[in-house]
Amino acid sequence: MNVAYGDGDLEKYLTNAVAVSKEHPVVISKFIQEAKVRMLLPFLPLPLCHARGLIDVHVHLREPGATHKEDFSSGTAAALAGGVTLVCAMPNTNPAIVDAATLATAQKLAKAGCRCDYALYVGAASDNAAILPAVSSQTAGLKMYLNDTYSTLKMDNVSLWMEVGQALILGETLFFVVETILLIRAAKQRGVQVTCEVAPHHLFLCEDNVSAMGEGRAQVRPMLGAREDMEALWENLDIIDCFATDHAPHSVEEKSGERPPPGYPGLETMLPLLLTAVSDGRLTLDDIVLRLYDNPRTPAWAEPFTKSKWTPFQGVKVKGKVLRVVLRGEVAYIDGQVSTLRKELLSRNRSNTAALWRLLRSGPPEPTGTERSG
Repeated sequence: MNVAYGDGDLEKYLTNAVAVSKEHPVVISKFIQEAKVRMLLPFLPLPLCHARGLIDVHVHLREPGATHKEDFSSGTAAALAGGVTLVCAMPNTNPAIVDAATLATAQKLAKAGCRCDYALYVGAASDNAAILPAVSSQTAGLKMYLNDTYSTLKMDNVSLWMEVGQALILGETLFFVVETILLIRAAKQRGVQVTCEVAPHHLFLCEDNVSAMGEGRAQVRPMLGAREDMEALWENLDIIDCFATDHAPHSVEEKSGERPPPGYPGLETMLPLLLTAVSDGRLTLDDIVLRLYDNPRTPAWAEPFTKSKWTPFQGVKVKGKVLRVVLRGEVAYIDGQVSTLRKELLSRNRSNTAALWRLLRSGPPEPTGTERSG
């Protein structure tokens, strides 16, 4: 039996479907009704859920110094499109944020450009330990790059670590193997105060995906691990405190060049990927809220908005998307569009970034929400 149908939508097809047999054409209503059950259900809208705006504690917005890759405006537009309403921007800019002057410059640029809430890290350098206490109250935290990094802030001299130890809030090591996650588990079991974040690209991509992406575009730090490393992250989710994008955009030309820089854009793809994991039974919505809202407050695919204009997840089918984001009672993002009023509203209403960050850590913020399907 063959089924003839037009180019209309699925409901029209099912309503007008004709079963054609060799003997004579006949409309078989039973077939249509069964087809509706079998074929329409997968296309029904996914259930809507409402949650507070997400917090991404690890993004690179490239301003100042590399605004051809990203800037505060495009990066925070990408954040809103991904359901993120507060971003914590890393200090490895050009110049790097390492003192009061460079922090003030970045704050001025962020205030002028950001479309959502933000906080800025200050970076540990070989010669700034003495001035860090003076700026600590204005920042999200202190970032120490302890090994390879795409910046000038590498702290590879162990003797320097102690100098900034009193101000240390956030350090980073870029190891990604099964042994690392097991080491973190052992440390937590012994009562060591250590936290752990994981980026979605390490949950959903591995060495098996490199050939499809290309060696250049696949460059990231840490590099994509073996499949067993990826699976180890899923098997040890209970000790992972945060999901964070490590949004690190570069232009398509750079990623396709002879010396491609490491990093992926991630703000717009994180939530759809995680919602797909919910659909697949690997996560719950509570898992997402815990690691993208609750824990970050505790110290210890439309045309993308990001200037990067590519994603390592191109072509991947996901089962959730951000529909609307409300920030301080105003619609900040809806149906693929970022509100053009966001900058004006934020400049009028935004709290001091450090005060906002302290508020988030100490108690519930003003009502902010993300409506998403998944």
